[in-house]
Amino acid sequence: MTELFRSAYAKLPAQDVERARAFYRDVLGFEPVREHRGHLFYECGGSSFLLFPSSGLPSGAHDQLGFAVDDVEAAAATLRDRGVELETYEAPPGSTFRDGIMDYGPVKAAWFKDSEGNLVSIAQFVSG
Repeated sequence: MTELFRSAYAKLPAQDVERARAFYRDVLGFEPVREHRGHLFYECGGSSFLLFPSSGLPSGAHDQLGFAVDDVEAAAATLRDRGVELETYEAPPGSTFRDGIMDYGPVKAAWFKDSEGNLVSIAQFVSG
């Protein structure tokens, strides 16, 4: 790590912080570890992210937050059971895209939008 920076975190805009809080709590199972002036701070596996009040809209054109999972199929099924719709894309060369999950050999991934339109990914990094 460079001496200049201590750590990194993701920042996600939320037009409605309470709606975003409900999504991250009820759908993804997160509770903020801290709150400050409408900013919600979360931790996951030694990393952190925050939701902040914003009047701007996320592009939704690229993933802004990614979660590593042990089993992408199981995680995707749980998200679907909780009402999340997985995004679908054209499979890049050398990969397949089926039931909302891209299989690219050493990586399997799926994408969904949170309540605020931020694109979030889940990824399983396969050995071998």
